[in-house]
Amino acid sequence: QLEQWRELFIEILYSKFPTGAYENWERCRSLFPHVKAAISQRPESLVSLQYWATLLCRGAWYARESGHITESVEMASRSRKYRVKMFGAENEETLDSTAMLALAYRLNGRWEEAEQLQIQVMETHKTNLGADHPNTLTSISNLASTHRNQGRWEEAEQLDVQVMEARKTKLGADHPSTLTSMNNLALTFLNQGRWEEAEQLQMQVMETSKTKLGADHPSTLTSMNNLASTYRSQGRWKEAEQLELQAMETRKIRLGAEHPDTLASMANLAFTLNTAGRCSEAVDLLRACVVKQQRILGLAHP
Repeated sequence: QLEQWRELFIEILYSKFPTGAYENWERCRSLFPHVKAAISQRPESLVSLQYWATLLCRGAWYARESGHITESVEMASRSRKYRVKMFGAENEETLDSTAMLALAYRLNGRWEEAEQLQIQVMETHKTNLGADHPNTLTSISNLASTHRNQGRWEEAEQLDVQVMEARKTKLGADHPSTLTSMNNLALTFLNQGRWEEAEQLQMQVMETSKTKLGADHPSTLTSMNNLASTYRSQGRWKEAEQLELQAMETRKIRLGAEHPDTLASMANLAFTLNTAGRCSEAVDLLRACVVKQQRILGLAHP
């Protein structure tokens, strides 16, 4: 009767484990150990196998958001493998798993592999859904972020602008997806040394995020961190430090002290302290950060 109970386990967990969206984190956190256990419990029947592949895709989403990089790659990879077998490579569910795996690769610093998968997803969405469909725009935005990681600023900017303008038209200027696009474009401007343009966008995004999402929402904290980076680049250290300290402390509470985003906040604050001439404080903070990053991300992570 083992297979019968395995399928029941998968079905129940599938019905209870939500997506990795921010508002579901509390439920995801309590059920995530069971999802990890489900990796090795692949069922045999087609219906249960579909439940299992969906469950792993959702698990990969939460794993990515919560900093469990290895688990995210493994879950997304298995989900994609069996969805390709069941539905084919161009099916929408398969593309969800493919996009999830690409995001996990990017978080893991495997940018070329991420880019290959993201181009595949983007082109298929354009063909099947149209160039301005929300799923297509998301795939374009993900590819732009990978280009930015690779230092390909002009390519990233071109894609960022395309997505931002389309989302403004389709969703509105204050929609969370539009704000994400504005934030992404601002990051590209920042990396190009276009600080005033970056600051203007980031200030707009931060204030709108506070109003629409709340002051402690992960997207709001990301916008604060990005604006702080622009201040630091301009030598406005006190303003940068104030925002970075706020983002770091809130992330510790919301995400945990060892989440990759919290560690990124620590590193950013340390860079600001160092630039402001407070070298001893910066070294202490970076030393604590590096020890945690080595344990959480591994020595080879970018």
